[in-house]
Amino acid sequence: MLKPDNLRMPQPEPYTVAIVGAGPIGLELAVAFRRLGVRYVHFDAGQVGHTIGWYPRDVRFFSSNDRIAIADVPLNTPDQSKASRETYLSYLRSVCQLHDLPVHTHEPVVGLRRDHRGFQITTRRQDVEQQYRAEHVVLAIGDMHRPRRLGIEGENLPHVSHYFVDAHEFFRKRLLIVGGRNSAAEAAIRCQRIGAEVTLSYRRANFDDQSIKYWILPELEVLIKTGRVAFHPQTVPLAITPTHVRLGPTESASGIGDMDVPADFVLLLTGYEMNPQLFTAAGVALEGDNQFPKHDPGTMETNIPGLYVAGTAAAGTQQRFRLFIENCHAHVARIVEAITGKPCPFAARDVTHSGKYAIPES
Repeated sequence: MLKPDNLRMPQPEPYTVAIVGAGPIGLELAVAFRRLGVRYVHFDAGQVGHTIGWYPRDVRFFSSNDRIAIADVPLNTPDQSKASRETYLSYLRSVCQLHDLPVHTHEPVVGLRRDHRGFQITTRRQDVEQQYRAEHVVLAIGDMHRPRRLGIEGENLPHVSHYFVDAHEFFRKRLLIVGGRNSAAEAAIRCQRIGAEVTLSYRRANFDDQSIKYWILPELEVLIKTGRVAFHPQTVPLAITPTHVRLGPTESASGIGDMDVPADFVLLLTGYEMNPQLFTAAGVALEGDNQFPKHDPGTMETNIPGLYVAGTAAAGTQQRFRLFIENCHAHVARIVEAITGKPCPFAARDVTHSGKYAIPES
């Protein structure tokens, strides 16, 4: 039975902004809005820095510390070296504590819809749906939500993984790694160091020095040259069994036939892709091969009024990475000014550099 108008429960006041994603750029946005007194709500499907949390243990960032520091909070390491996964996660937690940032962690956004009153946001917390309203929404969800699957037989076997976590798991085991970019190169080196028998399969004939950290590639090349890492260029996996992997030649290869490589474990480090579900649910147009959300680069507003994109999500699924933490700080300043009409309360600018590892504009 409907209640009379004067007896209906009052609706909660909508938030000015809802931020989805608590990675570095999402947290930097939260600091800006909090310092400006903006009423906002913040969600993440996992913990703060969720994607960074499944990086390999002790892996170090490409970027120097000043480029991945956020919200004018210095990032220092004891030996002035580049930050590790563990150091950076500790740093993000410290930023949250320093600025007392409330984040609804482990509360994924499962629905996003715009109507005449703004945005209706549906989340799921412990299998119970929650409803929120906001005038503006910023999707800072990153671009690596799930592995790029190969669709081959045996890909789901228990000894096969798309994530490299800890080299110790492969001590004195036969390990086949598929891939030839930074993740695969670093995994091959670290696993060989701890005593794994490593084989590397890569679909190209040669490594791209733009895709591998400059201090990693020379060591990998030496390990291959001296036979300590077996290398099968211009090959792709065709099928995986509990005991071996069937490799076949790429179309450009010549003089190579199918081969069976014994393997106790298999790492398919072939890249990751963005889940565009929230963008499509809200009606955002996706463009190009990367399926990046259509947006105004001056404000980061998408084709849906009031809905913004920040961070690496603005590039969609990146084939060759163009957006990193370090050149996404400017998104914060653009969004803050677009929503509040005020400048960002700290320096949030484009951080690019020239030379071999230059980062182009998005």
